[in-house]
Amino acid sequence: MRTLLLILLAACLAFAAPAKKDTVVHWMSYTEGLKKAAQESKLMFVSVYADWCIPCRIMEKNVYSDPKIATTLNARFIPVKLNAESQDEIRCDDQVKTVERCYFDVWNLSAVPSIVLVAPKGMSILTLSQSVDVDDMQFLLKQFLFKEKEWIAR
Repeated sequence: MRTLLLILLAACLAFAAPAKKDTVVHWMSYTEGLKKAAQESKLMFVSVYADWCIPCRIMEKNVYSDPKIATTLNARFIPVKLNAESQDEIRCDDQVKTVERCYFDVWNLSAVPSIVLVAPKGMSILTLSQSVDVDDMQFLLKQFLFKEKEWIAR
């Protein structure tokens, strides 16, 4: 009887335990992100990658999986993941081009991984082409949020 009570108590405690915070970035498509950024008046954080890019994979594994980074991106930004070599058409800075042409011609990028910060109205605010670690990303996100109100008005 005592063993049965202990098992029931353990089961109740297991189900009553608070759920872990979500530590996965909820990436969405660029077009979907633009719509959501406009609706929610949030900055769009675009992570630009390529399938062959080793630093991109390292950032995915070490930076974007960090609970603080994931929580900040999900709560304060519209997180978008974009393949730099994609031939899909998107609207970048009020121009319809392939992702690849936006990457080179509009955002003037030349390396991956890259970050593009986009205002809710669809205009790019800044670009960064380099791999960053968790500490650098936390710093960047804080700086982005510091300027958030000014940039959202663009």
